[in-house]
Amino acid sequence: MGNALIALAVATVGVLGTLLAPVLSQRLLARAQAEQFERQQRTAEDQWIRERRVAEHDRRRDSYVAANAAYRRFRIQLMNHLWLVHQGEAGPADRQELEAARQGHHAAFSEAQMTASDAVVAELDALTSALATLYARTMRLAEGNPVPGGSFQEIHDALQDLWERGLALRGTMRADLGVGAGADLGAAGMPAAEVRGAEVRGAEVRGAALPLSGAERGEAGGGTGGV
Repeated sequence: MGNALIALAVATVGVLGTLLAPVLSQRLLARAQAEQFERQQRTAEDQWIRERRVAEHDRRRDSYVAANAAYRRFRIQLMNHLWLVHQGEAGPADRQELEAARQGHHAAFSEAQMTASDAVVAELDALTSALATLYARTMRLAEGNPVPGGSFQEIHDALQDLWERGLALRGTMRADLGVGAGADLGAAGMPAAEVRGAEVRGAEVRGAALPLSGAERGEAGGGTGGV
């Protein structure tokens, strides 16, 4: 009797095992597939995040390059126009070139402000305000109705000071992009201090005033605007 019960129990377990094996296998397979799907999802999401960060970095860098080039062009065109006003030689063509540089500066800075860090936006806003003030003073001087602080020499000196502020802007941009520390290079790969010296050398002195230097004219025509 006891052996019969044992045999019955063994048979029952065997039948149950046979019936439950496919169910258990399917559940284990489903769990494995779910875990694999989750891993794939995490991998795809991580890859998407990395690609988005790279794309955002590239867009930010492109906007910084454009803003840097536009700032340099506007500043140099304004210096050109100021000198021509001082010499009594400013004409419609010169004003048109200045306006083109001004509009390009506004467009590039506006685009950069949409992607820039807070530190870069602060620099952009400060330079935009400074250039707008000097532009307005130059126009008043051209009309023969200068405002206080709007003489040729005062505007010229302020534009020269913006050179250093432009270098500060570029340094902030480079830091925001994660560019390594090193010598800050200006046009043609020269250290910034040497480029600035080259701008001054050879300039004709009119009292205490300097016209736009040859190096600045060359930068306006061939500068890359790199960050």
